[in-house]
Amino acid sequence: MDWSRSKTIFIVVFLILDVFLISLYLNRHLEAQQVKVPGEKTIEARLKEDNITFNILPTHMETASYISAKVANFNEEDLQFENFQNITIKNNHKLFVTFKDPVKLKNITDQMSFNEFLKNNVYNGASYSLWKVDEENQTATFFQRIDQNIIYYNIHGVVTIYWNEDQEVTMYEQTMLMDFEKFEEVENLLSPLQIIQILYARNLLKPESHITEMNIGYSTLVQLTQTQVFVPTWEVRVKTADGTEEEFFVNAVEGKVIDVQSDLTVDEDETEELEKLTEIEEE
Repeated sequence: MDWSRSKTIFIVVFLILDVFLISLYLNRHLEAQQVKVPGEKTIEARLKEDNITFNILPTHMETASYISAKVANFNEEDLQFENFQNITIKNNHKLFVTFKDPVKLKNITDQMSFNEFLKNNVYNGASYSLWKVDEENQTATFFQRIDQNIIYYNIHGVVTIYWNEDQEVTMYEQTMLMDFEKFEEVENLLSPLQIIQILYARNLLKPESHITEMNIGYSTLVQLTQTQVFVPTWEVRVKTADGTEEEFFVNAVEGKVIDVQSDLTVDEDETEELEKLTEIEEE
């Protein structure tokens, strides 16, 4: 018998056997994945039972990076204003501007009216987005953006404007972030459906509610006096059965539900002390 020919036959037979075994394993593995634990329901089924609905979910954000920024220090000499009565700078980074001639808002129910005001009257105003209008207290709050993504509730990236009974803006206060840098490592983000599942598992989504909007932005991960680090964050807006509007924020990398609103009330003295301690530890 020709040994070379026999060896070739053995090799072919073993290759066929390997392919068969791999195919068998993959089929068994697929079947195991498709087997459902009795009584276990998918998140879609649970949401349907509680009549929790949502619009078409975003599909364009699958990866993102952490970012860092520095707190901007204002210098009155660098600020160019044609219409102001008084400028005050607190702790170098908080700006208060009072208008000599109040600026009329065209329509406080129209977002474009606020955007136009910021663009024409606020330092670097085009980099902020309208977040909240409080008609009762005659104020509007704007958060800073990076690449069209909002930085939620960071005390160092906010503009607040104030108007009078005639809907004329009399003053505003501002903080600003600068020198944004993206971390080199790109992170995989949790999907919108995974975020919904996290909120549902924590009983944060009430029956009969509707998820009106989901957006990717950034929230504060580390907040020191001059340096800020931000993590990609899902913003989820929900309207409950009684018409109440709720908002939730979830770390898009780790899936933690976070309280970002507390970032606007951070005590600056505490952050200075924290930065000093950090510098000591590094030494």
